[in-house]
Amino acid sequence: MSKIFKTLTIAGSDSSGGAGIQADLKTFEEYGTYGFSALTTIVTMDPDRGWHHNVYPMEAALVAEQLKTVYAGGPVDAMKTGMLGSVPIIEAVESCIRKYDQPNVVIDPVMVCKGEDEVLNPESADAIRDLLLPLATVTTPNLFEAGVLSGLGRLTTLDEMKAAAQAIYKRGAKNVVIKGGKALDGEMAIDLFYDGAEYVVLESPKIEPAYNHGAGCTFAAAITGGLANGLTVKEAVAKAKKFVTAAIRSGYRFNEYVGPVFHAGYRLNGE
Repeated sequence: MSKIFKTLTIAGSDSSGGAGIQADLKTFEEYGTYGFSALTTIVTMDPDRGWHHNVYPMEAALVAEQLKTVYAGGPVDAMKTGMLGSVPIIEAVESCIRKYDQPNVVIDPVMVCKGEDEVLNPESADAIRDLLLPLATVTTPNLFEAGVLSGLGRLTTLDEMKAAAQAIYKRGAKNVVIKGGKALDGEMAIDLFYDGAEYVVLESPKIEPAYNHGAGCTFAAAITGGLANGLTVKEAVAKAKKFVTAAIRSGYRFNEYVGPVFHAGYRLNGE
């Protein structure tokens, strides 16, 4: 067997399996990489309260211990972050990236749970912007997160996405992908890639019904897997778009509140 490429997710747990470390590890496996994880948060969803999300962050010291365990096996080829939960956890992640001179860093700046509409912790959003964006090989905010990180607020058009991508790039991220998905008007699901020199619009037809719980985590994890396998950032993003589109197309209704993507969709449907 050829070299085993190693990938790491530093993220929260989603017991429904569509998002979080569960989504990341399944995606890493689909990309043929060996996945490590450091758990930052446990999120539960209460069906008796309209799928209300409860978020329980880990202690930062425990996150640091997990990362020490991961790197005891040597370098990691690519890593991503997801829900980080607190400023001390973000500081521990920053310290880890710097200590191990980690290449191929994907910062998915998770600020809300799908189905919720408030920033989990405004101080954490500021810390992601100030501490992690400068270390990012690529960052993958959705429209809401891009509006927060750029300071431009609500984004509703492609031109506004371009302005936000440029502002986020100036914060230090080497590449920016804004996940517009199905949120923009029109028949296409649109994401935007920006590397400081060119904008690349990634389009695919909107899928109905849209079983898209975990799509954002899966997209970022797919980029991570692509980078670990030696793809350029632009190549990794393009493949990730195809991967997550197939996962949404193969998704299913979990219950009355949510339908997750199916992470094996790309492979099983011969995409």
